[in-house]
Amino acid sequence: MMTMDIDSDLRNIAVWHCDRKREMEFRMVFAVVLLSVSCWICVVSDSHYVKYKDSSQHVEARVEDLLARMTVAEKVGQMAQIYRSIASESVIKKYLLGSVLSGGGSVPKSKATPRDWVDMINGLQKGALETRLGIPMIYGIDAVHGQIYAYKATIFPHNIGLGATRDLKLVEKIGAATALEVRATGIPYVFAPTVAVCRNPRWGRCYESYSENPKLVQAMTAMIIPGLQGRIPKGSSKGVPYVAGKNNVAACAKHFVGDGGTENGTNQGNTMIDRKGLLSIHMPPYRNAVLEGVSTVMISYSSWNFVKMHSNQDLITNYLKKKLKFNGFVITDWEGVDQQTNPQGIHYKSSLETSINAGIDMVMLPFNLTMYLKDIKSLIKEKRIPMSRINDAVRRILRVKFTMGLFEYPLADYNLTHELGSKKHQELAREAVRKSLVLLKNKRHDGKPFLPLQKKVNKIFVAGTHANNIGFQCGGWTINWQGFNGNKDTSGASILKAIKNTIGSKRKVVFKENPKPHDISSNKYAYGIVVVGELPYAETFGDSVNLTIPEPGPSVIKNVCSKMKCIVILISGRPLVIKPYIKMIDALVAAWLPGTEGHGVTDVLFGDYGFSGKLSRTWFKSVEQLPMNVGDIHYDPLFPFGFGLTTKPKM
Repeated sequence: MMTMDIDSDLRNIAVWHCDRKREMEFRMVFAVVLLSVSCWICVVSDSHYVKYKDSSQHVEARVEDLLARMTVAEKVGQMAQIYRSIASESVIKKYLLGSVLSGGGSVPKSKATPRDWVDMINGLQKGALETRLGIPMIYGIDAVHGQIYAYKATIFPHNIGLGATRDLKLVEKIGAATALEVRATGIPYVFAPTVAVCRNPRWGRCYESYSENPKLVQAMTAMIIPGLQGRIPKGSSKGVPYVAGKNNVAACAKHFVGDGGTENGTNQGNTMIDRKGLLSIHMPPYRNAVLEGVSTVMISYSSWNFVKMHSNQDLITNYLKKKLKFNGFVITDWEGVDQQTNPQGIHYKSSLETSINAGIDMVMLPFNLTMYLKDIKSLIKEKRIPMSRINDAVRRILRVKFTMGLFEYPLADYNLTHELGSKKHQELAREAVRKSLVLLKNKRHDGKPFLPLQKKVNKIFVAGTHANNIGFQCGGWTINWQGFNGNKDTSGASILKAIKNTIGSKRKVVFKENPKPHDISSNKYAYGIVVVGELPYAETFGDSVNLTIPEPGPSVIKNVCSKMKCIVILISGRPLVIKPYIKMIDALVAAWLPGTEGHGVTDVLFGDYGFSGKLSRTWFKSVEQLPMNVGDIHYDPLFPFGFGLTTKPKM
């Protein structure tokens, strides 16, 4: 419209009498009009250019530009992470929220496909993109040994087993495969890896730890994070978060710090140790995580010398952020703010004040959105939380989002859906299983070791609660928070199925989950395979004082191994009391929590591959010795850290 008005003005001027005076006036008017048009074009052009939307700009410039445009409501919305069950497109849009999570088995629907996941997450993302500034939300999920809540995903061995492999390249490959399977479901952010140093196997999360040895945990951390996020470019600044591209995910080192050292191994308990001990045992993996460009760090529920980690400004701000130069964002654990008081949440506002001022950047609510918004806005208004702290938190969140390309690619597509449970990932998991198995005993018969087992025999007896149960093989954090029971909730192969496939249909396999004496005759069977262990658990539900094999496991061992040559395969998230049964067992294998690929067990059992795994933890004689870790003065284990017999594959 303005261009048309200018043309009309010029035509009117052209018909004026062109004496010298009029000519000068014409030139002046023309110059003014031309200047006005130029200014208008500049204004219009500038209104369409927004620096934070320009991917050619440096990340920090984009962060600062966007931060300067944000209101308090938009800032505190970015700092909130809510649960999927209360999230919707409209809720995210209305409250300007920055993050959503799936936890405890929360899925779009039963046996959801990758497309179902992508559609759900994109639906939520549209709410974020329709806000005034269009800041994309970041969706997070627990992925401690694969895309654990997705139907038919590949489930890798838990970290305790990966620690036993000592294979760093393998761990990096598992990180990359996990990233692909998570991205296959449209998710860009994982709450993994757990980099705790478990110092007492009584702890219900011990299987999430690679080892009792800080150096081994450090080494594994330095490989799993590049697997998940991609390798950080050489010359990168220390502590800057890094995600390579759309095939990678933002990682989360957890749980900061000392969660593996609590008294009596109590989950969410108190770690009594001096500063030197904390920094030398529990802190080293975080140094490696920061060096590898980890995007986020999750705070532990536990306390250090009776100070809750969620309120520990010295360690979160002064050490993690300032000394280690971590520049990603710090997130709470599930209701971590609430858990600072007993009873939980009783003084939520003051707890929120303490946590944010301690250095928390994102609050995993995950439900109490209304109270959070009311209290944090009030705390800002009352100047109990300074705007400088809010700006720092939002700056860190935006930095991660820009770095991972979320602004350029906020919506997931279907291009990676084929990666979920792919054959190549199953083969990788199978390799991890066979390398994680630790052979603890291998008795000789007639001058020959019992293992590897002979395939060409007439009849094999298989027994035990864990022989035909993929859910028990996987353990906690699989399909559901506390795991599952049976073979129907995901794909894969039980150990029983793998045994049958390995020896072939011409050989007879008899299976009894809990055999009675009359089921067993040593004259009928070449040998027995007993598969027993712990039932699935996660977190506090796994805390154990006695660390015994639950019944009927011990009874099955006694019944079978007293009547025939036998191998016991122990499925567990940690060492258990095994000494009372050692003498009656011909061969003993610690299989940990191997995941979905049972063929990895039989690959080694029958000699297609040799045993190579080494204990990533000390195996105690009795629980009275605990805590006992390698390097202790009074170190008297049943099997020491690093122990593991080897076999050679059959030619």
